[in-house]
Amino acid sequence: MIKGLLYTLLISLFFISCKEEDKLPIWGQKEFIEGIDTDTIYHTVSYWNFTNQDGKLISKEDYEGKVYVANFFFTRCPGICPILTKNITKVQAATKELNISFLTHTVDPKTDTVGRLKWYCENKKIDNSNWNFVTGDQKSIYEMGVLSYLVPNSEDALAPGGFLHSDKFILIDTKSRIRGMYSGTDSTEVERLIVDVRKLTQE
Repeated sequence: MIKGLLYTLLISLFFISCKEEDKLPIWGQKEFIEGIDTDTIYHTVSYWNFTNQDGKLISKEDYEGKVYVANFFFTRCPGICPILTKNITKVQAATKELNISFLTHTVDPKTDTVGRLKWYCENKKIDNSNWNFVTGDQKSIYEMGVLSYLVPNSEDALAPGGFLHSDKFILIDTKSRIRGMYSGTDSTEVERLIVDVRKLTQE
């Protein structure tokens, strides 16, 4: 009987351990607050508000409690941006039954006005039911990229189209924490993102 109890206990511990290992990591710096119970404060996306392709002000509050995928691009981009948009479309189609959202920031807001973003979405036949393309103050967008999403953004005369931005798709959880980064130009990474989106919505 004791052997049976020990066996059951070991099996239970094994499944608990596996369950913890299946969880996606939390990215960014952590702070530990000592008290009666040691608490951990994780890096989170800071407050933001930008204007979307329909001229509507979109803020962090619209994404509170949601799993979403964020990225950066610009409509005149001659390099990776068309691939990024095509691959987010794939992720959107593969997860359409889930309650998730998408958020694409332009790094060239001077060119990418509301009208330009609207034209781009219509031209590319984008489904905007859960996907916002946003524009706004350039400095604020760049700070969001570097400080909140932990990816580079800048004007760069040597970069294709004059702007440097990350190719990463950034997976954000319901608590505004980064749970994964994926190369948006790599088909294997995109497939992994689809798997991780499903995993995250089940946490």
